[in-house]
Amino acid sequence: QVHLVESGGGLVQPGGSLRLSCAASGLTYDYYIIDWFRQAPGKEREGVSCISSADGSTYYVDSVEGRFTISRDIAKNTVYLQMDNLKPEDTAVYYCAVAEEPTCVGGFYFGMDHWGKGTLVTVSS
Repeated sequence: QVHLVESGGGLVQPGGSLRLSCAASGLTYDYYIIDWFRQAPGKEREGVSCISSADGSTYYVDSVEGRFTISRDIAKNTVYLQMDNLKPEDTAVYYCAVAEEPTCVGGFYFGMDHWGKGTLVTVSS
């Protein structure tokens, strides 16, 4: 059974940094992508970043490009989202999700197979 557990959320001031973690277990895919999504109050869920196990490709939504960095530790089955220069509009619940897809090239895939329960990020002074 696949489990995804997010951690690392919290309260941070504008301009600050946080690193989110997504620990995955039970994965049996030959290849997969892990995406970070977020949902702010009253807004639709949006894709934030993607990383592929097969080709190492990554993808970012325009609003976080240059501020967020996605990476993975294969040995720990963990994906990280380093978030720098945070802005109040980054406030949201952040979720990680996995799908049996080979690449992040082309943008976000919204038919994800499994989701974590999310971690809250609040950017406020």
